[in-house]
Amino acid sequence: MTVAWVFPGQGSQAVGMGGDLATSAAGRERFALASDLLGRDLAAICGGSAAGELTDLNDTRNTQPALFVVESLLVDGLLAQGRRPDLLAGHSLGELVALYAGGVIDAATGLALVIERSTLMAAAGGGAMTAVMGFERSELEALVAASEGVVVANDNSDAQVVLSGLPEAVAAVSGQLRCKRAVPLAVSGAFHSPFMAEAAARFSEHLEAIPFADSLAPVLSNTDPTPSCDGAELKERLRRQMTTGVRWRETMAALGKAGCTTVVEVGPGAVLSGLLRRSLEGVTTARVASLDDLGLDSAA
Repeated sequence: MTVAWVFPGQGSQAVGMGGDLATSAAGRERFALASDLLGRDLAAICGGSAAGELTDLNDTRNTQPALFVVESLLVDGLLAQGRRPDLLAGHSLGELVALYAGGVIDAATGLALVIERSTLMAAAGGGAMTAVMGFERSELEALVAASEGVVVANDNSDAQVVLSGLPEAVAAVSGQLRCKRAVPLAVSGAFHSPFMAEAAARFSEHLEAIPFADSLAPVLSNTDPTPSCDGAELKERLRRQMTTGVRWRETMAALGKAGCTTVVEVGPGAVLSGLLRRSLEGVTTARVASLDDLGLDSAA
């Protein structure tokens, strides 16, 4: 049996997530570390009880650290039970959790990277993103190729992609494309596009001094969905992630090619599980989103 762990990114967050984790001994420690680094109470933000400025969980600067804390704690719970993945992958922010799960970076390093990443991405405003569903891929590719200022940011499946770029260009392509639905996303910038170049350059500088260990399990990266355990290669792939698309459709195909029989979505929501069920035959999906899913209680 081949088992993969996959980690969701922004869009999977929900107020109340990680509530049981935040009251566990390990959870209190990690949420406290995150709150110290952020300068605001991340557990209260997740719980919807925070007051003051910058307390919206859906703000990128809160979403990314919150997801990393919750998902990394779930990883710790799985590892403590002796469970080990054969493959790892994460969607956008989730790639950093995949690196944590593989032992490439530790929790403190991961948190620092996520906070830097989220701050840079939030500051790179002026762009737009729109999810489109139910389209003809050749028509989509032709429209994008003929348009300046728009790219496919997230190639999530045969039937779902996210466009990113200049607001007018994104609106024009999504308006011309014959599709079932086109949903503008509530984001502050053109994530995973060339318009993130300045933010990506600064993040790359931040990465320079951080050592990446080899992964204990192969990681399929967003920029290159082929398995790799090499720490230097995984760092180089992460450098490119902000300005290139999330190749999730190819990631799922790679999981199938590797003979995965079970894919566990580790984190809140069920977005990745849904994509996997619709895209891969013969693969069982499971979700781990709480201590209850791990068979633990908050005293653990």
